[in-house]
Amino acid sequence: MSDTTAAQHLKADQKMDAIMGILLRSGVILAASIVLIGGILFLVRHKTPVTDYHIFSGEPSDLRSIAGIFADVKAFRARGLIQLGLLVLIATPVARVVFSLLAFMYQKDWKYVFFTAIVLGLLLYSLLGSAGA
Repeated sequence: MSDTTAAQHLKADQKMDAIMGILLRSGVILAASIVLIGGILFLVRHKTPVTDYHIFSGEPSDLRSIAGIFADVKAFRARGLIQLGLLVLIATPVARVVFSLLAFMYQKDWKYVFFTAIVLGLLLYSLLGSAGA
């Protein structure tokens, strides 16, 4: 490999790392902002909630599906916003893997395309695969 080719690969890797850093920071900041807005809205609307620690009640059914979460966000409900922020936080590393896959495909680095595709498949299976069970 010539010095020019090595320098080009190094520059491409540095650019990919910079974009990935921006992607991860943006995802975390966006998720934190959405959760913060939802939390503030929740505290404003529920100033003194009475909590009964003897009875466990899970999340309402509308917050257990992505469609329900988006319906709550559309209605500007605090819990829906908080759940959306958590979804964005979960989606951030998945977006990083998708970006890595596309970047390796662009660079024609087929070995890393293969391994990244396996990681993406495992991530998607762990997130969506249990829905069918």
